[in-house]
Amino acid sequence: MKRWLRVLATLIVTAAAVAYILSKVDLGKTGHIIADASVPWLVVSGLLTVATVPPTAWRWQMLLRAREIDESVPWLTRAYFVSYAVGQVLPTSVGGDASRIFETSRRHPGQITPITGSVLLERALGGAVTLVLAGVGLLIALGRYPIGGYLWLEAVFVVGTIVVAFVFFSRSVRARLRFALPWARKLRVEPAARAVYDGLHGYRDHPGTLLNVALITAGAQFVRILAIYASGRAVGIHLSLLPYVVLGPLLFLVMLVPFTVNGLGVREAFFVSFLGKLHVGHDPAFACGLLFFVATLLLALPGVAVLLWENVFARSRTAVPDGSA
Repeated sequence: MKRWLRVLATLIVTAAAVAYILSKVDLGKTGHIIADASVPWLVVSGLLTVATVPPTAWRWQMLLRAREIDESVPWLTRAYFVSYAVGQVLPTSVGGDASRIFETSRRHPGQITPITGSVLLERALGGAVTLVLAGVGLLIALGRYPIGGYLWLEAVFVVGTIVVAFVFFSRSVRARLRFALPWARKLRVEPAARAVYDGLHGYRDHPGTLLNVALITAGAQFVRILAIYASGRAVGIHLSLLPYVVLGPLLFLVMLVPFTVNGLGVREAFFVSFLGKLHVGHDPAFACGLLFFVATLLLALPGVAVLLWENVFARSRTAVPDGSA
């Protein structure tokens, strides 16, 4: 997609989400709610959010090792934190994923295809697992909460996931994709498209690894759901954990939309819409979304520190002073 189209789509989506929020929320009242938020619950939310990073680094290590790329969990955790910092200023997860691919490929020259495949597959598996969790949550919610509209969202993601899985993992489909080569060459994207496809297709022979990664992903997603629950408790929302089991996976799916800057506006609008259907006031619902966003910002702080240390302080310490031999 051309850059100007992506920028335009991002502006439209963000503007629509902000307009929806402003039509529902009293910002002054929301400010008071946040000012009175429970600090212990906020701490719990932040700690739970940060706790998901090492397991996600571990699952990435599994995917890399399946393609004979050996990397340590501490360094992969560091790469994740840096990607979160980059992702604060670029469209959703796209910037963070590009950061991980770039840094890892520098450490492992000539391995750009499997590295790209590992990052994209990790993202795809995360979406698929989230989809399953969302489906379970919706089944639980049927008859309890007014979530009929979200069933259509779930259906769209289900169809999309099935289509993508067939395209990238089916050998018969692989043979039929040759018709797209002339178009890829005309658009000058053949090398990149081939790297992405081969990087993902190579995992079809590693079902055990994919299963382990899926299980780790499910555990990490549940911890993130607990973090959202803690944010809700911090602003006085006294729902049980069950509604958040429904809300969380749907939110994670919505956050995959590539036309936002770190989900700004879309995330908060989703909180207002979903929790509003459960008779939660728009102001505390908006406050819950904002505080969960603040918790996710904590993930960027170690990455910012790493970038500053490696690109500013470390370089200044190793620089040779003027006039020295």
